[in-house]
Amino acid sequence: MLATMDDGAERPAASTSVTGASVPEPVGRPRQAGSRGPVLPDYEGACLSGVVPALLGRESAACPEWVPAAARRAEQLVLLVLDGLGYAQMEERRALLPTISSMEGGAITSVAPTTTATALTSLATGLAPADHGVVGYRVATPGGVLNVLRWTTPTGDARSTLPPGIFQPNLPFLGRRCPVVSRAEFAGSGFTEAHLRGTRLVGWRLASSVAVDVASVLAEGEPFVYAYYDGVDKIAHETGLGVHYEAELRAADRLVSELLDVLPAGAALVVTADHGEVEVRDAPIVLTKEIAREVVGLSGEGRFRWLHVAPGASDRVSRRCAHAYGDVAWVRTREEIVSEGWLGPTPPSPEVEARLGDVALVAREPVAFFDPADTGELRLVSRHGSLTAAEMYVPLVAAGR
Repeated sequence: MLATMDDGAERPAASTSVTGASVPEPVGRPRQAGSRGPVLPDYEGACLSGVVPALLGRESAACPEWVPAAARRAEQLVLLVLDGLGYAQMEERRALLPTISSMEGGAITSVAPTTTATALTSLATGLAPADHGVVGYRVATPGGVLNVLRWTTPTGDARSTLPPGIFQPNLPFLGRRCPVVSRAEFAGSGFTEAHLRGTRLVGWRLASSVAVDVASVLAEGEPFVYAYYDGVDKIAHETGLGVHYEAELRAADRLVSELLDVLPAGAALVVTADHGEVEVRDAPIVLTKEIAREVVGLSGEGRFRWLHVAPGASDRVSRRCAHAYGDVAWVRTREEIVSEGWLGPTPPSPEVEARLGDVALVAREPVAFFDPADTGELRLVSRHGSLTAAEMYVPLVAAGR
């Protein structure tokens, strides 16, 4: 039920912790901040932000060992992103994913926060969030909170007031003009311009066209093709991780099989994802009145909620949040998140740091934190954004012809 979070009011009871989601030893060495701490991205190892630089440089002696062998020896390469396919969810449902399960590879880490806007930008640019500046799904800007996926602020379309190429100036794919096989309706969107600027979009309307379009660009001799499919994430958000989700996993596995079938000799397919999923069945937690009175704004997402507080109130709000929510969330100040390297091994620029809030509520249990300005989140059944194992680990697997 919805909790008003007045002092003494009940919060949704914590379910079994998702931080201990069962995953095999990953191929990299992600850091974990204590036995009950968050899984931190392995930015200097097997991390989503390192995938594209590793694949594009796969012929060099420095290509990391965590890149599957099938990808390292390929003459042509297709990188497929299955949005929302976490490694833990994949492991638990291998019988539904015979093709993907037969591919070689393992788990790598996503980035922080584990949200599509941030993770896809890190994947495409090869940069940590601190470096590319897309630090969340809803990001604070001088013109109001920017919804990155829609590229809107409270006043509407923000493409002119917040030009995507200035907000995120780094070119994708190391500056190469790679073909991108993705939904046709994404062409020209603010987020597409922010993270895929300068690429050649090959738009598909239905999933049945993905393999057809990939085969076409491979036949043109393209050495590297980026493909994106969002069905797994969509159905998880809408229905949770039940029978509809499992049906979609079967469909995604068929898509992978179709892509393998169209690969020419010497080509390989690499499959990865941007984040995993956690079912959150309880209504989002509303801040207590004591905390809310010192909060001047909210950004981020339900499982990585930034609180923007009155000047001088950061430490006080952090202590109150730890007392109120420490059993279901990790509570960190902006300074702690930066110093602990959540957003990358180097600190963000002052311009990027200004996009962060002052105190973060990062869910470690199956809960989310409410933002009245983002009512669309109320409809979500499965969510992501936090640094639990279920959300942080994603697959990096490959097979070749």
